[in-house]
Amino acid sequence: MLRVIAAAAMALFVIAVPMTAKADVSVQINTRSQTMNVFVDGMHYYSWPVSTGRRGYYTPRGTYRAHRMERVWYSKKYDDAPMPYSIFFRGGYAIHGTQHTQFLGRPASHGCVRLAPGNARQLYALVSSHGMSRTRISVY
Repeated sequence: MLRVIAAAAMALFVIAVPMTAKADVSVQINTRSQTMNVFVDGMHYYSWPVSTGRRGYYTPRGTYRAHRMERVWYSKKYDDAPMPYSIFFRGGYAIHGTQHTQFLGRPASHGCVRLAPGNARQLYALVSSHGMSRTRISVY
């Protein structure tokens, strides 16, 4: 009898507490137009200018999962350049904030995808809340 009451109480708890579904985050980076579009469950959330790899440097094309996030990071390869709100998607390549906002909208990086600091913070928070495993980054 006690088991029946416990099972009934658990069933009511499950019904009474709605489960929050984790949304899929899609980050689409167009290297031709130097723009990023962000979607959550297919709904468009943001469009931002970016800077990808300039002449002589390459931003890798393809579809990736976010594999590491660092709120504060400094480039090990390029003179400890600040990379705030980094979302790494392929090895050392990341989406991150930049101080060089005057170059957004045209190729200017060593291969990373640069965003305005406030936009990088918003993207970082979005990916943090939904999870790296639920985030896809497409670069084309």
